[in-house]
This record gives sequence, C-alpha cells and structure tokens, in this order.
Amino acid sequence: MSSELTRPSASKASFLRLLALIALLSPLFPSCSYNSLVDKRTAVDTQWANVEAVYQRRSDLIPNLVSTVKGAAASEERILTGVIEARSQATRINLKAEDLTEENLAKFQQAQDKLGSSLNSALSRLMVVQEQYPQLQSQGGFMALQSQLEGTESRITTERRRYNELVGDYNASIQRFPANLTSGMFGFKPKPLFKATAGAENAPKVEF
Repeated sequence: MSSELTRPSASKASFLRLLALIALLSPLFPSCSYNSLVDKRTAVDTQWANVEAVYQRRSDLIPNLVSTVKGAAASEERILTGVIEARSQATRINLKAEDLTEENLAKFQQAQDKLGSSLNSALSRLMVVQEQYPQLQSQGGFMALQSQLEGTESRITTERRRYNELVGDYNASIQRFPANLTSGMFGFKPKPLFKATAGAENAPKVEF
C-alpha cells in the first residue's frame, strides 16, 4: 500500500515528462523559454508605462494653458470649457498593465482621443483670437505651452507606435510553436493593440 501512495499518478507523471521535454528542447528553441516570454511581457508593461507618462504630461500641461488664457483673454475662457471637461473624463480612467484588455484599452483610447480632439480644436481657435488679444499674442507663456503641447502629441504617437511594436512581437511569440507550450502552461495572455481612431483615414477639417 505504501508503494501505491508514493507512486506518482499518471497525470502527474505525464506533466513531469512534458516539463522534462520542454527543458530538453529549450536550448534548441530559445524563443520558447519561460524567461524569454517574461522579458517580452515585461517590455510591453514597461512601454505601457511610457504611454501613460506622455498622456499624463499632456494632462498636466492643460491647467497651465487654461490659466494663461484666463489671464490674457478672460472672455475666451469658454473655448477651453470642452478641454477641461474632456480632461476630467480622461483622468478618471486609470489602466494598469495587468488590466490591459481590448475593452479596457478601447475605453482608455476613446477618452484620450476625445481630449486630444478638444485640445487641438481649442488651440486652433486660440491662434485665431490672438489678434484680438495682443496681450495673449505677446505672452511668451502661451506660445511655449502651445509648443510643448504639440511636442507632447508627437511623443504620444511615438510611444503608442513603440507599444504596438512590442505587443505585436509578444503576441506572436506566445502563439508560435514551441513557445505556445510554455505560454499556455504558465498563463501568458495576448495584449491588446492601439487601433486607429475611427475616421483617422480622412483628412482633418480646420474650421475657424
């Protein structure tokens, strides 16, 4: 009876044989190793933090822009009302790397795209009203903020593209044989990609 208790079950024995087989094959297929997949997943999570950082930078710059416009052209404060509301909605969505799913990323992207659209519209309008408010036109702070916001939009595009590249590499890696044996065993899940905003294929209309 004691020998029966110490004898491994058939399923456990099969599992151990599979682990042994993976260990033997790992030197021949480096991409299937657990550590390699962990590195790729960590790279994606780190890049997501970079994406969040540039979005946070844009969010942090908006109150400065609002203050600058208030001081120079109080009657044009209404231009930024939509920006303030969009910023409030965007900052309510905090998406951690471990919570990255298609649905959650879609909500995050929708809120951020709405903020970006509102901000671009406001900046376009403010560039027109500069002639009506010389103090705004001569105020270096406004021009500097505009430059920083434009630079931030460029950074957002760059960091999102880099995120998609890393996600594409990671998602392909966990699906390729024999890495899919390792990824399935240890629960490596696909990560969602940023998708183009609806209508992004159309040229934007600039209206003043």
